[in-house]
Amino acid sequence: MFVKNIHIRIKIILLIIIVLFVVIIGKVFYIQVIDYKKLNNFASNLWSRNLPVESSRGLIYDRNGTVLADNLTTTSLVLIPNQIKDKEETTEKLAEVLGITKKAMAAHVNKKTSIERVHPEGRRLSYEVADKINALKLDGVYLVKESKRNYPFDTELSHTLGFVGIDNQGLSGLELMYNDYLTGKYGSIKYFSDAKGNKLDVSEIYEKPQDGVNLTLTINHEVQRVLERELDNAVSKYSPDQAIGIIMDPKTGEVLAMSSRPTFSPTKYQQYSVEEINRNLPIWSTYEPGSTFKIITLAASLEENTVDLEKDHFHDTGSVQVENARIKCWKHGGHGDQTFLQVVENSCNPGFVALGQRLGKEKLFNYINKFGFGKKTGIDLNGEGSGILFKLDKVGPVELATTAFGQGVSVTPIQQITAVSAAVNGGVLYKPYVVKSLNEPETNTVVKETKKTKVRRVIKEETSAKVRAALESVVTNGTGRTAFIDGYRVGGKTGTAQKVKNGVYMVGNYTVSFMGFMPANDPEVVVYIAVDNAKGVTQFGGTIAGPIVRNIMLDLIDILKIKKPDGASEKNYNTALGEKKYVTVPDVMGKSKKDASELLKDLSPLYSGEGDTITFQSPKAGERILEGEKVRLMLG
Repeated sequence: MFVKNIHIRIKIILLIIIVLFVVIIGKVFYIQVIDYKKLNNFASNLWSRNLPVESSRGLIYDRNGTVLADNLTTTSLVLIPNQIKDKEETTEKLAEVLGITKKAMAAHVNKKTSIERVHPEGRRLSYEVADKINALKLDGVYLVKESKRNYPFDTELSHTLGFVGIDNQGLSGLELMYNDYLTGKYGSIKYFSDAKGNKLDVSEIYEKPQDGVNLTLTINHEVQRVLERELDNAVSKYSPDQAIGIIMDPKTGEVLAMSSRPTFSPTKYQQYSVEEINRNLPIWSTYEPGSTFKIITLAASLEENTVDLEKDHFHDTGSVQVENARIKCWKHGGHGDQTFLQVVENSCNPGFVALGQRLGKEKLFNYINKFGFGKKTGIDLNGEGSGILFKLDKVGPVELATTAFGQGVSVTPIQQITAVSAAVNGGVLYKPYVVKSLNEPETNTVVKETKKTKVRRVIKEETSAKVRAALESVVTNGTGRTAFIDGYRVGGKTGTAQKVKNGVYMVGNYTVSFMGFMPANDPEVVVYIAVDNAKGVTQFGGTIAGPIVRNIMLDLIDILKIKKPDGASEKNYNTALGEKKYVTVPDVMGKSKKDASELLKDLSPLYSGEGDTITFQSPKAGERILEGEKVRLMLG
C-alpha cells in the first residue's frame, strides 16, 4: 500500500513537471514567434532613440508650372534630457539665445521624457539663432530640419490656397482640403543609448522622410495677377465694402483666376479675424444678382420660343404694375417702344417682367434650377454657399416678376459664372474646379488628373448662339458698352442690385457687377466682377464693373493669345441674329459740314449749333459702331 502511494505521487509530480515544461515551451514560442515584433520594439526603444526629421509639404503650382506655395528649410530645437550633463548651464544659455525666461526653458530641460521638442519657442528658428545654438556644443541639445510654408506671392489667391499652422497642418482652403495629400511622412535620425539614455558610440541611422504630393491648379498665374491688380485698383478708386472676381474657361469649368477684397497674408494669418481668413467670398458670399441674372431669363425664353428678339415689341412706360407692386425701369419715363433685343440691350426691368410672365413660374424656375442655382456647384473648395430661391409654392405674380430680373433671389458668384458659362458655351453646365492634378513629389509626374465634368445640357446649341449674339449686342449698343474692345467680339451684361438689410432695401447701397465673355461667337473666357457699395460714384454695373472687365480682357487677349476674328478690320460679323455691319467713326473735327456729311455717309449725322465747322463729335473718331447709327456733331 505504501509503495503504491509512492508511485501515484511520482506520477503526479512527473505530470506537473511535464505540464510546466509544456507551458514554458509554449511561452518561449509565443515570445520568440508570436510576440517577437512587439517585444523587440519595446527593447529597441530602451536603447535606441529617434530624432524626427520633418518631410517637405507638397508644392502647389499653377497650370503653367509657376510655384504658388513652396517650403523654406528651417531648424528646430530638440532636447534629450537624460544626455544633458549640466542642466543649469544648458537652461541659462538656451534661454539667453532664444530670448525666453529661465523658468520656461527649465521646464523643457528637466522634463521627464526621452525626447523633448522645444515648442513653440524652439520651432522654425532663424539661421542666426540656429548657428548660435550649434556653437554652444551642449550635450543632449540637437537641431533638426523642419520646413516652413512659404507663399511667394503673399496675398495673391490667398483664400483659395489657404494657410497652414505651426505644425504645417492645413487650416483652410486647398491646404485643408488636400491636407492628407500635401502632408508627407516624417523621417528620423536613429541613434543608440544605454539604459540611462547616454548616447553610445555607434553609427547613426538616417531614415529619409517622404515628401507630400504636389498639386497643380487650373489657375493661370498671369491671369490671376491681372485680376488682383484690377481688384486693388477698384479698392483704391471706390473704397468698396467688398470686391469679387472670377475668371473661368466656359468650355471646361476650369477656374483661371479667383480673388476678393478684403484679402489676407497666409504667413501672417494670426493678424486676421476668423471671418477674414475663412470666408472665400467668390464661393461663400450670397447676394441678389441684379441684372446679370437676366441672362438666365433670356436663355429660358429663347429655349422655350416665347419671344422673337427682333420681331416682338414691348412698350416701356417707365414702370409696370404687378398686383400691388409697381416695378420701375432704371430710366425715368421708360424706353418707349422697343424690340425685345433692345429690352436686353437696355436692361429694361419691365421688359424682363414680361418675359417672365410669358414663361410662367414653373418653366422659369425649372431653368433656374437646371442652371444650378439654389444648390452648391460642388467646386473642390471648402465653405461654398448654396444661395436662396423662392419655393415654387410661395411664388406669386410679384415673386415671378422680380425673379425674372434678378431681385428677391440670392446667389453666389461661382453659381453666377458657372451658369452663364453654360448659357454661352453651347448650353452645357460643367462642374467648376481648381485642382487640375496630383503630382508625384520627386518627378512631378501626374498620378491623378481631374477631368471636366458635364453636369447636364441646359439649353440647345442654337439657343446658346442666340444668347451670345444678344449679349454681344448689349456691349455694342447697350448698357455694356464700357466693356467694348475695338476689333474684338465681346459679349456681356451689367448688373446693379440694391442691397437688403433687415428685410429692407437700403438707399444708395448697391452691389454692381458685370459678366463679360470673349470672343462672343466662340467664348474662351468668362469674366465676372462684382463691387459692393462703391463710394463717391454713381453706382451702375456699366460705369464701375464694366471698365474693370474691359481692362482684364485687354490683358487676356495677350495672355491667352485670343485672335481677332476674320474681317475684324471691317467689323463685319455674322451672328445668330443676322448679319450686322460695323464701321469705324471717321475724324471730322475741324472739317466743314459738307465734308463731314461725305465722310459720314454710312452713318446718320445729327447737327446742332450754328456755323459750318465741326467743333465736337460723339462717338469719338476711331470707335466702331453699327452702320446707320447716329453721330452727334456740334457746329461752331
